[in-house]
Amino acid sequence: MKNVVGNEYFQLVRRFPLRPIRSERELDEATRVIDELIADERRSPGADDYLDVLSDLVEKYESEHHPIPDASPVEVLQFLIEDRKTNQRAVALGSGMHVSTMSEILSGARQMNLDHMRKLATFFNVDIAVFLLLDKEVSSRARPATRKRASVPKRTAAKR
Repeated sequence: MKNVVGNEYFQLVRRFPLRPIRSERELDEATRVIDELIADERRSPGADDYLDVLSDLVEKYESEHHPIPDASPVEVLQFLIEDRKTNQRAVALGSGMHVSTMSEILSGARQMNLDHMRKLATFFNVDIAVFLLLDKEVSSRARPATRKRASVPKRTAAKR
């Protein structure tokens, strides 16, 4: 089977070559091209291929130059509460948690455990993974710091 690329593809490549994006100016131009292609409901297969590759290049540049930090479980919970236009009492009661537990979690006085995550994931109909911290740096900040014992020098027996 022969894969034939149409003329539109080559016109797009001439307009904005498919190569790594190296500046904000190039990012802006790539974004404009992507927006135009997305708005065209009658894109050719060649334009779809071009759009796919250009989107990958934009994603690579943005992930390197504009990373989005991971959200903590509490930030995810706060987002879901706001997004679903509900409140902490309704979420607590609907998920089978105590209202006081929900309040402590949201205030940071209590950490969310796996049981809480399961109940909330079921209530919001989301994957439990949205509440799990996978980034080591964020995970270490979420745990309470452990205190190291100061080292005490050993006493040596005095010579007599």
